[in-house]
Amino acid sequence: MSGGKSALKRIQNEMKDFTAEDAPANITAGPISNDNLFLWDATIAGPEGTPYEGGIFFLRIEFPPDYPFHPPHVRFVTKIYHCNINAEGGICLDILKDQWSPALTIQKVLLSICALLDSPNPDDPLVPEIAMLYKTDRTEHDRRAREATAKHAT
Repeated sequence: MSGGKSALKRIQNEMKDFTAEDAPANITAGPISNDNLFLWDATIAGPEGTPYEGGIFFLRIEFPPDYPFHPPHVRFVTKIYHCNINAEGGICLDILKDQWSPALTIQKVLLSICALLDSPNPDDPLVPEIAMLYKTDRTEHDRRAREATAKHAT
């Protein structure tokens, strides 16, 4: 099987993870169209107890032709105030870069992004100004994050 065919088979298998009975309730994902299974839309519900609670965040996922040997490209479409997510929707998450493993699935990636919303990593920021505010004035940081969530993710 060529790389593209094996990637397609893997992606088709991963689609089933989102329709299974035990699929996580806080995330959804699937192909934008049946014509291109390498391009998906996803949603993440803002985790309870975080400034993102109540928000629904849309993401775009592009699988490379040699998936799962290289990570998918995942970005936020919905604007979000977060030190590890920039204005273009880029995400600073190790498993999307040098810590990627073919054992990971897109469901695990999305759950890791949920965890990042719950526990930002201000020591490895994509947006240093937000990281600094997170470290020095958590109340103001959380207020701004809640405000952005209300404006863009509801």
